[in-house]
Amino acid sequence: MEDDSDPEQSCWAGLPDVCLRHVFHWLDDRDRSRAALVCKKWSRAMYSGSLWRTRTITFNGRPSRAHTFEFETALWYVKKFGKYLEHLEIKLLNPYNAVLTRKFQVTMRGLLSHLGKCNSRLVSLSIQHLELDRVVWKSMVRAQFIKNLGTFLKRMGKHLDYLNLKGARVTLEEGCELLNSLSYLRNRSFISEVNIEDFFSLHLPIYSSTLFHQVVSKFQSLVILTFNYNCISDELLDILCKHSAHSLCTLNIKCHIHDPHGQVVWGMSWTNLARRAPQLNVNFFFERVMKHDHLARILLVEIPVRSISLRSCYFSDPDWTMRPTLINLLPAYRHVLQKLTLEVNNDHELLDDELLQLILSCKRLFFLKVWAFLSVTFMEKLLQNRLEKKCILSTIKVRIYTARQETSEEDRLLRDIYKKFKYLIDSELNYFVITYPMI
Repeated sequence: MEDDSDPEQSCWAGLPDVCLRHVFHWLDDRDRSRAALVCKKWSRAMYSGSLWRTRTITFNGRPSRAHTFEFETALWYVKKFGKYLEHLEIKLLNPYNAVLTRKFQVTMRGLLSHLGKCNSRLVSLSIQHLELDRVVWKSMVRAQFIKNLGTFLKRMGKHLDYLNLKGARVTLEEGCELLNSLSYLRNRSFISEVNIEDFFSLHLPIYSSTLFHQVVSKFQSLVILTFNYNCISDELLDILCKHSAHSLCTLNIKCHIHDPHGQVVWGMSWTNLARRAPQLNVNFFFERVMKHDHLARILLVEIPVRSISLRSCYFSDPDWTMRPTLINLLPAYRHVLQKLTLEVNNDHELLDDELLQLILSCKRLFFLKVWAFLSVTFMEKLLQNRLEKKCILSTIKVRIYTARQETSEEDRLLRDIYKKFKYLIDSELNYFVITYPMI
């Protein structure tokens, strides 16, 4: 009788290497290490480069014995398998105190140093939400971390195709130094995707910085750029037009209430960029920038806008009247707008007619997410128009705000509406609608 306890005699012994690597792919580090002890064949599978090309290393900011182990294993991993890495994501979750940020900085110094020496294939690096302006980052620790990261980017800049430093919150000089590291060896960078949303500290007017313009001019082949509106200027658009128009496809632009956004940008600058970059799509994300006059200064008709998100984040202001924006501003993009998100605590302002008219005028709109004061009958009208193919929406996500605590009547009406359009919803729509008391 065959002894299943002996891997050389079991059915696993004849498993092709490609299948064995696929099994290892679904195991976590601890299970891989245990499996590698079974036999030489399984040990060789453990060291297959294909298993270690993508890695997310998470550091938890709360002190515990388990979290301490994370710091130790991160460096061990890079020493063992760092040479295979192609995509690396680093996460630091809610650092609790200055001791932990110091420990993170020391660990990252060793990790980046070793990776910079052994790896020549890293194409993607993501280190998000560092929030280096928080008090848990002592000035010396912060400075040392930025220095270590800059040194690493200088080494790896010629390989990197994607860099995500969203939420770093650095000064203008620190940020420009880090970005400039990407072009250290050749005085230019061919990186294709950069995410610097909330990269700079709040309140900084980056748009007026000559240093920032000099750094961006070294990017020669940008495809996707994600950043804040406080970076936008005529000079920046001209630089993108000159150096990246042949490749540029997407600009993701966040505009936050605490970031400067009063600068004047001429429509001609957008026209020139759109003409030189015919594949360009622009996505706007507004947080608490809701006043019509502020939006009108930013949302120029010359911009090829694909997506607009307007979020009040549960704040309310009598001056945030959405009706003029829906009637006078957003219809300018009716031929290009594909996604619309409205999360508006709009002081009980009903927007049914204006919103429905906007949706019907936007012939390419396929995604709609709305949190606002609406009547339940709005959903019936919208679905009826969708049934009659007067719009092409495929995703409808609506949270109907109501001033009443009791919503049983509204919920009953929504169930009736769902029954009426059940076939359409189940067969063609990604559909989610609820009522939500806003007392």
